[in-house]
Amino acid sequence: MKCSVIVQIQTGDSKLDWTISQLFIICPLIFIGGVIDAIGGGGGLITLPAFLIAGFPVHVAIGTNKVSSAMGTSIAFTKFMRDGYMPLKLSVLGIIFALLGSSLGAKTALLISDYIFRLLMLVILPVTAWYVFRSQDLLREERTSQESISLRTYIVCVLVAFFIGFYDGFYGPGAGTFMLLLLAGAAGLSVQKANGVTKAINFATNIAAIAVYFMNGKVIVPLGITVGCFSIAGNYIGARFFEKGGAKTVRPVILIVLSLFFIRVIYDLL
Repeated sequence: MKCSVIVQIQTGDSKLDWTISQLFIICPLIFIGGVIDAIGGGGGLITLPAFLIAGFPVHVAIGTNKVSSAMGTSIAFTKFMRDGYMPLKLSVLGIIFALLGSSLGAKTALLISDYIFRLLMLVILPVTAWYVFRSQDLLREERTSQESISLRTYIVCVLVAFFIGFYDGFYGPGAGTFMLLLLAGAAGLSVQKANGVTKAINFATNIAAIAVYFMNGKVIVPLGITVGCFSIAGNYIGARFFEKGGAKTVRPVILIVLSLFFIRVIYDLL
């Protein structure tokens, strides 16, 4: 007997059901993605494919995945803020521009194919992996509790928030990883503060994207909330692990995530 949860949502010309069997596919992957996302970003590399593997249309998968991602990121967001890794002014500024970028990216995603963007990823990902392998920025621990933030850092943060926010709204996977790399490298933040600001921006971009996809009928809210509980658990464990492991855990996790992303892009193109 097939056990179904009859939750239907109008998505264009047809209605969509989701079943218990699909939950068994999605939930474990959502949990693992939450752990990875809290440590080094890039959890979407696992969580978005989970929805696609379960058989959901791409736009519905992206929209519903944003719900569970936002729930999970809120836990990491709260923990990093309590630990003092989230500079208030820098985070607020990043959130404002991330909201603008994410909204624009989500609207664009509903209009065009992401095929050309994936082709660009074939160049960007190997370059990014080489930078991670060579860079010492991801080994920069917290120096003092009153670490100064320069004007250059604010400018870089605004640019990163807008453009990565656009990507996060448009497609998403790997956005947290790219953001962490740029904030730790180009903006010069310690990896702890870079991760804290990343979580603030990530949370904002998820909310903005959810609004756009929801208004266009591409979000299955009950499903998103259900699997979001697993995302919360994963993010909590990941945030605790990051706190204990420090910057040493970030580089290997990011390299693994970038490798998975590269394989995924090639698979999608073929």
